Amino acid sequence: MVRIRLFRVGAIRQPSYRIVVADQRSPRDGRFIEIIGHYNPRTEPETVEVDRERALYWLQNGAQPSEAVARLLEKTSVMAIHRGEATLEAVEGSSAEAEAAVE
Repeated sequence: MVRIRLFRVGAIRQPSYRIVVADQRSPRDGRFIEIIGHYNPRTEPETVEVDRERALYWLQNGAQPSEAVARLLEKTSVMAIHRGEATLEAVEGSSAEAEAAVE
């Protein structure tokens, strides 16, 4: 089974993670198929960047997210798009509006 999970990178006591698509049998920091984003819990606020199109592609083709990745995908609204509660265009449009409001 293909899973979407975290791949730990970073120094000792300074974790940062890549969000990867990997075979379930591969070790945590072992072989993976594709990197679709990254997550840094050490920044304030936490940094989560996900390639929405690739994440949706893998979800539609049967990849199962781990519990931690599922929470991250909820934050970035990828799971809402996957369930059909939102559209990719609407989410990207609201992100662009939020960035414009900050500037």
